[in-house]
Amino acid sequence: MQDVLNNLPQIMAAYMVYLVAVLSPGPANLAIIGTSISQGRRAGMTIAAGVFAGSFTWAMSAALGLAALLNTYASLLEILKIVGALYLMYLGYKALRSAMRKDETSIGFGPAAPQTAWQTFLRGYGIHLTNPKAIFGWVSFISLGLPTGASLEAVAILVGGCLLTGFTTFMTYAILFSTPAALKGYKAARRWIDGIMALLFGAAAFKLMTARL
Repeated sequence: MQDVLNNLPQIMAAYMVYLVAVLSPGPANLAIIGTSISQGRRAGMTIAAGVFAGSFTWAMSAALGLAALLNTYASLLEILKIVGALYLMYLGYKALRSAMRKDETSIGFGPAAPQTAWQTFLRGYGIHLTNPKAIFGWVSFISLGLPTGASLEAVAILVGGCLLTGFTTFMTYAILFSTPAALKGYKAARRWIDGIMALLFGAAAFKLMTARL
């Protein structure tokens, strides 16, 4: 516990940096928002849970030192980056197709056929897991908050606090954007919203594809 207290200022600084990062627009938040406003709260919270699971995976990987291993095998990172960018392009294509349709039953953020909760969860998990920048984000949070050789307890406090913040943020997005007002607004401006989301997903794909890892 003394190690945690000694590093508390750095841990709090890391919390603040993580909060800004998790609140900022990105592929994961776009997917949560888009799913929530088009398919409702249950689907939104399910995909949010998948995104959180992806974040948890990268957090544990960073804490266990997997980032150093991935950095050694740069080709694996490049493959992961390409897969992630292609998937974001696919999501953008689906949103664009929805924006071009006139019927109100079209939904840009869901598949043509209904998905099970498990499939929706895996969609969120895949979006976050195919973003290799996420693991290096976690490495930076841990490096900012803790010195080399920090105790396991201090690592658990830092990572656990960030994960709790992430879970709360993802679920809050799902709840806020699945309210009756949000759903009504989506139905009224569906084509415009889907068009904007298509552009945002496309921009995210381009940014990921051209990023230097």
